[in-house]
Amino acid sequence: MLAGELYDPLDPELAAARIRVRELLQTLNQSLSSPGRDALRALFGTGGDSVWMQPPFYCDYGTNIHLGERVFFNFNCVVLDVCEVRIGDFTLFGPAVQIYTAMHPMNAAERRLSEFGKPVTIGSDVWVGGGALILPGVTIGSRSVIGAGSVVTRDIPKGVFAAGNPCRVVREVE
Repeated sequence: MLAGELYDPLDPELAAARIRVRELLQTLNQSLSSPGRDALRALFGTGGDSVWMQPPFYCDYGTNIHLGERVFFNFNCVVLDVCEVRIGDFTLFGPAVQIYTAMHPMNAAERRLSEFGKPVTIGSDVWVGGGALILPGVTIGSRSVIGAGSVVTRDIPKGVFAAGNPCRVVREVE
């Protein structure tokens, strides 16, 4: 799965991992305030010590999400982490941002049995506006800003403002 190869999403070990995270997320998402550190450490592969989150938050496994220092997720963020998601220090996500690593084969017969994924990497000091979608395999460079509602289908260099569907560089921000 993490290698980007085809895998069976109904594998019992993967199903158990998804149940574990759903139970943890149910507790986190019912929090009236920012979730506790122990729960956040249990959720994320790394970075639960300093993440700031406004519930609800949703993910597939959690353990494939690696956060730098002081990452912020606003309300209703979704991270489909069948592959690794790496997010740098001081990166901010507006409400309803969605990060997808999950992919499905184009061949219908293969799609019935398996899926695969591509990792997502987001640099440090990135701001992703509300409602943006970041698709599998994308890298966003440090200090970039992604406009609200953008659909990021390809890599975005460092230090730019990018927006639209598909997301394109508008201008440099440095």
